[in-house]
Amino acid sequence: MSNIVYKNFAFSTPFLRGYRELKIPIISADGTPTWPELFPISRIEELRNAVGARYFSAQMMLEFIAPDRARLDPDALKLYDDEFDPRNAKIGETLITGASVYWDPSTGRKNSDGSVCVLIYRDDKNKNIFIHDIMYLVVADDELHPLAKQCETVLDFITHHGLRRIYIETNGIGNALPEIMRNVAANRNITVNIQKVVNHKNKETRILDAIEPILTSGRLHAHRRVQSTPLIAEMLGWTPMGGVGHDDGLDATAGAICTAVIPIRPIGRAPYTFSAKTDFKI
Repeated sequence: MSNIVYKNFAFSTPFLRGYRELKIPIISADGTPTWPELFPISRIEELRNAVGARYFSAQMMLEFIAPDRARLDPDALKLYDDEFDPRNAKIGETLITGASVYWDPSTGRKNSDGSVCVLIYRDDKNKNIFIHDIMYLVVADDELHPLAKQCETVLDFITHHGLRRIYIETNGIGNALPEIMRNVAANRNITVNIQKVVNHKNKETRILDAIEPILTSGRLHAHRRVQSTPLIAEMLGWTPMGGVGHDDGLDATAGAICTAVIPIRPIGRAPYTFSAKTDFKI
């Protein structure tokens, strides 16, 4: 009998006809918490900061904002000048807990997609992300070994920052890079840990999900040197619909944000100089 009912009436009338929709947002129209005993204002602000404005509006306020309206405003970046200090594991006054280097490669030719390597630091206490350095790699047209040349440059990049682990996106051309990088590192007597990454998710979705919540909640920082790279122009021109300009730096940054970080700990205090007293009597 149930099969007959389903066959005759399934989809014949709109679902839940006659029912009224009930929406109870987490904050009422006058700004007070709907469930103060479970979600006081302090907790609500934590949620807003954790997920970003668009997700908070859709999931907590029940007001959907279409993804195609999302933008990446570079003015929302919090710029800083401090370098990372390995002695106390701090950037300025912020204690850093992890780092990640991510390389989204291409051939490096002038007219190809961007080949981008980015370093981020993470502050787990306040959930901040620091885009500390980003490098757009370009090789000369007459370079006979463009991938090996890029591996040399990337190796210089990570060792300059005192790191020995890198994530390499191995979709397409990147599939050959881990072995080339190992050979380059071995020739220089450098040990490097290479983690392969294969992405299946749409690029625009990766960028939107990784960067937008952190940016809109004020937790995405960038060193001022990043301003002189194409990343800022990529943010200005980016939309979730795709097809507008380059977004390779954004894709690499999203990859770095989503990977497991290398734990960072202070290496110790700076050396002190001691002077012995010699004005004593025997």
